[in-house]
Amino acid sequence: MRKRLMSALVALGLGISSSAFAADAGFDEYVLGLKAEARENGISESIINSAFDGITFTERAVKADKNQPEKKLTLDEYIPRAVPEWKVKQANQLYRKHKTALDKIGRQLGVQPRFIVALWGVESNFGRLMGNYNVIEALSTLAYEGRREAFFRGQVMAALEILDAGHITPAKMKGSWAGAMGQPQFMPTSFLAYAVDGNNDGRIDIWNTEADVFASAANYLSKSGWDDKYTWGRQVKIPNGIGESLLGIEKDKGRPLAEWQQLGVRRLNGQSLPKADIKAWLIQPDDNHGRAYLVYGNYQTLLKWNRSHYFALAVSHLADQIR
Repeated sequence: MRKRLMSALVALGLGISSSAFAADAGFDEYVLGLKAEARENGISESIINSAFDGITFTERAVKADKNQPEKKLTLDEYIPRAVPEWKVKQANQLYRKHKTALDKIGRQLGVQPRFIVALWGVESNFGRLMGNYNVIEALSTLAYEGRREAFFRGQVMAALEILDAGHITPAKMKGSWAGAMGQPQFMPTSFLAYAVDGNNDGRIDIWNTEADVFASAANYLSKSGWDDKYTWGRQVKIPNGIGESLLGIEKDKGRPLAEWQQLGVRRLNGQSLPKADIKAWLIQPDDNHGRAYLVYGNYQTLLKWNRSHYFALAVSHLADQIR
């Protein structure tokens, strides 16, 4: 019926392009393939029917994927925007409010609570900005669009698995244009790998249940190699002419802090580096100029969450200001 209606609108010249109609028609056929794959994966018929009911090709998700900002702010510009004073204040208020739960989760999973709160703040502004896209619709659209079909098709199947397990209903499964979900903004495969039931009610609700949000974020870090004996690193001063070959997060570029001290790297205030027996990497994300940092293994773990230095540094700077 919808296809016939769109054909009529095209014929009448009512603003619906033939290319849009073609995309819609092709998308409907593509969804049939997704449904067939879901059945092969053992997803219940009731979930398949409800999850795909009424979904359409969502052009704005494709535009968002194609039009991600190209202009890159420097860290001096970005950090104050990503970690403004009001967010620091809220982070500290929420840390105190949830301190008992955060401390318990932190002890159980070996993650400092301030990093859990910082991830919560950077990812979704403490649960206020989770995205309002229908996750199945957005993921199906991006899979159909085709540039990263295998990835997004896999995410559709993972999202259906979450629905089939009863953690959330299709109507309430909302997220970003890319399908990142809930307060920690987990992709569906990350949900399946790391999300946990923090309040032991039998469901994992990263949209509304803060205990599940905190435990899931901590579990992600813990399973990805976090070590709560250490922090993430620090901003440093580097000597003029330090070789670019020393910069980077590749495994072979890590050196003990004592070696960085010998190379002339110092704390931002000019004092000597700590005398801890830990490996560190030297990074300068702004095209080898601007801010420099010595980062530890925990920073590498933050990059597993999101492969962006800007993301990892925003989380790190916010965590440093939570007391």
